[in-house]
Amino acid sequence: MSTVSYPMSDTATMLRRNLRHAQRYPGLSLGALGMPVIMLLLFGVVFGDTFSAGIGGESGFDYIDFLTPGILLMSIASGTMSPAVGAAMDVSEGIVARFRTMAIFRPAVLTGHVLGNVIVTTVSLALVVGFAILLGFRPNASLGDWLLASGLLIALTFALTWFAIALGLKSKTAEGASNIVLPISLLLPFLSTTFIPLEAMPSGIRWFVEYQPFTIIIDTLRHLLLGMPMDSGNGWLAIAWCVAIALVGYVWAQKSYNKGTAA
Repeated sequence: MSTVSYPMSDTATMLRRNLRHAQRYPGLSLGALGMPVIMLLLFGVVFGDTFSAGIGGESGFDYIDFLTPGILLMSIASGTMSPAVGAAMDVSEGIVARFRTMAIFRPAVLTGHVLGNVIVTTVSLALVVGFAILLGFRPNASLGDWLLASGLLIALTFALTWFAIALGLKSKTAEGASNIVLPISLLLPFLSTTFIPLEAMPSGIRWFVEYQPFTIIIDTLRHLLLGMPMDSGNGWLAIAWCVAIALVGYVWAQKSYNKGTAA
């Protein structure tokens, strides 16, 4: 077998391992798949008329159009808990220590977690788009815009998954891992322009919301899918955030894994 085949084979094996774990322990996967749909129904249908005040009529878009790109990012954010908990369990149960003694391609273990979560999150994103269309979401994006939006969503999924795994490897328990990713899975999505525009927010938090990565990526998605205006350069800034998060997460995760510690 060639030097290229070994990494590919080991990575595929670890991917199958993680997909089987998702089948045997479906709670986290179902939560990642179902929660964004519930949020879409809750804020798009139950509270939609209230939240849409001052948005739909003035901007020319229905509130479900404004909401859906933000819910797509919430799908990605909520999916970070599963890889973080999985990585923490591998450490606490001694699987990482065993893998480190085996003749396998070391990055394959963590890459399997990442690819598995990317697959699950992609299914979640497709569900959100499908339900949003049923609720009235009407994007006017071209094929090229859809491809760019899809690429941005997958890039963010890849980046946040690496970062979540790095946090999970630093956690001593699965419970700790589920808590340590809460700023990603809960805080940042809500402190963004997911539900209301930036102009409607209190001045005290507006600065943070404007410059945090979720807002920039949401605005880019709204521009690609709906043609909503965005600040010049936000598209490149969104890509830069994804690259930066991915690099930090990858380096941090690999460093923790190679040390074989969970401090």
